[in-house]
Amino acid sequence: MRKAIARWFLVMLYGLAGVLHLALPAPFIGITPGWVPYPAQVIAVTGLCEMLGAVALAQGRWPGLRRAAGVALALYAFCVFPANIHHMMMDLARPDHGLGYGYHLPRMVAQPVLIWLALWCSKDSRQAGG
Repeated sequence: MRKAIARWFLVMLYGLAGVLHLALPAPFIGITPGWVPYPAQVIAVTGLCEMLGAVALAQGRWPGLRRAAGVALALYAFCVFPANIHHMMMDLARPDHGLGYGYHLPRMVAQPVLIWLALWCSKDSRQAGG
């Protein structure tokens, strides 16, 4: 039951994030590190990946596909971590400190949790250690 709740939480989180990446890309483009080529296209692709990952994680018919989605979303969360760090450093360097530590520190802690959660909740409970 806990895995199902966690899985549906991630489905909603990544589904919403994917829609936001496509519908309102400007804030995401704004926090993309300068070394990322074609930021608008990268943001669009990441939005599509989030939505596809959410759909694959939501389905229950093919546990292998759900597991692949969990691994893909974990890798995605790992790969966007530099953008989150860049956003924090850029934001905190502002004279007003932007969103502040109250936003950025929990976000930094949440990223590894999201990675673990995607791997854990996508694992078939019938597997060993499930």
